[in-house]
Amino acid sequence: MREGIPGTPTQGEWLCKVLSSGSRVGVDPMLISFDQWQSLSSQLENCGNSLVPVAQNLIDLLWEERPSLPANAVFPLPVSFAGQTWQEKVIEVRKEMIKKQASVLVLTALDEIAWLLNLRGSDIEYSPVFFAYCVLTLDNLYLFVDEEKLIAETLKHLHLDASPTHEYSGPFIEQRPYKLILDFLKGSVSQQQGKIWISNQSSYSLDSLIPHSKRITDPNPVLIKKTIKNSVEIECIRQAHLKDAVALCEFFAWLEEEIAKSEITELSAAAKLEEFRKTQKEYIGQSFTTISASGPNAAVIHYTPTEKTNRRLTPNEIYLCDTGTQYRDGTTNVTRTVHLGTPSDFEKECYTRVVKGHINLASAIFPNLTKGQMLDSFARKPLWDVGLDYRHGTGHGVGMFLNVHEGPVGISLKYRSDDPGLQSGMILSNEPGFYEDRQFGIRIESLVLVTKADTKYNFGNKDYLKFETITLVPLQTKLLDPSLLTEEEIEWLDSYHQTCREVVGKALKEQGRT
Repeated sequence: MREGIPGTPTQGEWLCKVLSSGSRVGVDPMLISFDQWQSLSSQLENCGNSLVPVAQNLIDLLWEERPSLPANAVFPLPVSFAGQTWQEKVIEVRKEMIKKQASVLVLTALDEIAWLLNLRGSDIEYSPVFFAYCVLTLDNLYLFVDEEKLIAETLKHLHLDASPTHEYSGPFIEQRPYKLILDFLKGSVSQQQGKIWISNQSSYSLDSLIPHSKRITDPNPVLIKKTIKNSVEIECIRQAHLKDAVALCEFFAWLEEEIAKSEITELSAAAKLEEFRKTQKEYIGQSFTTISASGPNAAVIHYTPTEKTNRRLTPNEIYLCDTGTQYRDGTTNVTRTVHLGTPSDFEKECYTRVVKGHINLASAIFPNLTKGQMLDSFARKPLWDVGLDYRHGTGHGVGMFLNVHEGPVGISLKYRSDDPGLQSGMILSNEPGFYEDRQFGIRIESLVLVTKADTKYNFGNKDYLKFETITLVPLQTKLLDPSLLTEEEIEWLDSYHQTCREVVGKALKEQGRT
């Protein structure tokens, strides 16, 4: 069974089926979000059962020699990358708190804390975040992070090396141990007269401390502001994508040259790609494990090559490469699909229809605050026209040297109640695909920047938006069936490839890589 697939029961449905009435289901309240708790509790109550918190995690009692939490250093992100000081961000967030009559804002999402304070870490593989909690009041800011993680540069950045008599007059931060968040909230809730802003995605242990009458659960201002990149962040992200394009163009050129000469596998191809990337400035690491997939493995949407599944790349099948990088000046995610020999007519038709959908979405013009759900069908229509489809969303938000999957924005058939709507400055992926089980898979993914569109009219004075494709990696024209393309689609492809040639070609020459 796989959750979310039609016919698969929810956790609550399955538990109701296998448990007798009157059963009690125990859950560690630190490991389940408040909204998950509410949903599961409601389902269990409907069948005569109950959900109860278990303060002592039973696995912890059995797990001997359990590794301790990472003690990796937390480091500052310079304003030259962030575009704003953390002090400026705190002032803006407090203004939003006042509008909501909130006296406290509790942040538990690691990327929100990292963004607000212009800090990064390495506690989670592929995501430059660190374990912490943050509580912001109208007068104070409390950062719950273990002290040994804060290097001298970070202490200076946060002015934790200053005192109230120091010449620094901005907002002060109080550092407290990571594990003290529960005790702090218990005391803070009883003392606060105003509302407390906390996400329903926070753990049940934290969220349940706050009375319903005091709780604000609307998307918090950090969540929204983080998704809207400022001009400095946008310029940095462009540079990160240019560096990534250089590495990917080198990689695919190498692949075309070597495929007939050497034995190249999914794993060795992924390793070679990373070799090219590591030569680029500000390289930190991957933003997720590269999906290096050939032939039937490419039909597995979230495939990860292992020593057991590793296949050799051959000239007679499709190769799909979905990959991403963390540079200090931006996060990338790109997918390109190529055929290393002669594709079949069906492969060409499927690829062409995926490209058509990609162009449809990339060319869309839509009103400000349009929900991503309303745009998803733009990418699917060329496939739907002939009875084809794909089983994943079309786009996800992407952070600025943060999570490669950044909510709450996205482009999908699924409805999200917390989707704020698309706004200028947001960055998302555009990634339609098609997967023929046990044969091949196709996906084309580029990142797009939401920008203002210059329209002839402006109905409702709401402003209209469009996408700018910021990924600059050419598509393989050999896999295209030109007879299926309109003149407008051919013009789009020609223009895109001309931009790739000019911009990436210049960078290749400047780096001495041609």
